[in-house]
Order: sequence, then structure tokens, then C-alpha cells
Amino acid sequence: MIINERMSVFIDSMAEGNTPFLDELERYALQTQVPIIRKSTQQLLKFLLASARPERILEVGTAIGFSALLMSEYGPAGCRITTIEKYEKRILQARENFARAGRAEAITLLEGDAAELLPALQECYDMIFLDAAKGQYIHFLPDILRLLAPGGLLVSDNVLQDGDIIESRFAVTRRNRTIHSRMRDYLFELSHHPGLQTTILPVGDGVTLSVKK
Repeated sequence: MIINERMSVFIDSMAEGNTPFLDELERYALQTQVPIIRKSTQQLLKFLLASARPERILEVGTAIGFSALLMSEYGPAGCRITTIEKYEKRILQARENFARAGRAEAITLLEGDAAELLPALQECYDMIFLDAAKGQYIHFLPDILRLLAPGGLLVSDNVLQDGDIIESRFAVTRRNRTIHSRMRDYLFELSHHPGLQTTILPVGDGVTLSVKK
């Protein structure tokens, strides 16, 4: 936990909740250990959707489609979402969930590795939600910035690595050192990029909000 667990539980208890279908999907994800965005991140996304009102959203990292469905449900009427996923099993589950929720027409699922798909995209997006392999964020960034519309919002999830980000690279397990180093580079780049205004929030497992100037 990056914040006190009691405080986190208290804040989550204030949430208004989601639709029955999203609640069902969240329970399934927790039971089957499929990673989805945490409750505090859900609330933050809903706030951002209500305030920024993006019409075109790009998501990198679909999993079983929970966050794409949440954004489709709580985004402005008529908003379009493009989401990228490379794992075949999750692609099938996501497509089924989009259909069951009646959102298949509003969400376009691109199948494949984001590193290969992002360079081919040409559309500008009002909001981009990055929730994929954490060690790849820094590599995705050039295309992400190219695709983000002026004034657009980039939301990056899981950037504080359960608090390990503040530790020396030698204090984290050897298998996590590359991700640790790349995430530090990513946070530095976001915070110092002349074309971005960025804040880092201790929400969920850490979220950055970056506006393209």
C-alpha cells in the first residue's frame, strides 16, 4: 500500500459504486486474479471523464475489458474508445464482455502488441489511458505523445510499484530492477517534458496525469 490501508478502505467506502454489470465483472476479476484498476483509480477515472469529457479515448492494456467498459459507461455520450490487447485469452473475454454490456459498437479492440500497433495509428485522442506492461511505458511514450491531441490528457496507471519506486534499484528484487529503472525514467520524462504538465498522485498503485500543452 502506498497510503495507510485504513484510510484507503475509508475512501473506497465513500464511492458511489458502478453498474451491476461492472460490479459483476470486478468480482470475477478478483476471483480469477485478473488485474483490473483499483477502486480509487476507478473513482479518479470517473471524475476525469466527467470533467474532461473526452470524445476519443485510447487505452493500452485491455485485459478483460473492465476499464474500457467503465470509461464507456461514464464517459460523455457518444465517446469512442480504442483499446489494445495482445493476450488471446483476454481478447476473447473482452470481446464477450463488450457484447454482453451492449458496448461492442462503442469500443474498438485492436489485437496485438502495442509496440507494433501504436506506430500505425494516426487518429488523435483526447484521452489516453496507459495500463499495460510497466517496463514498456517509456518505449510507448513517443507514439503516445504523437497521438495525444493538444490539451489532451494522458493517464498512466501503476507507476509507484507498491512503493518500491522510492527504493534503490539494489533494494528491489533482481527480476524487477529493469522495470524499476524504466519506470523511474518514465516518471522523470513525464515530469520534465517541455510539452507536458504532469502531476503524480498516490492513488491506487500510483497514477500520473499529464496534459499536453
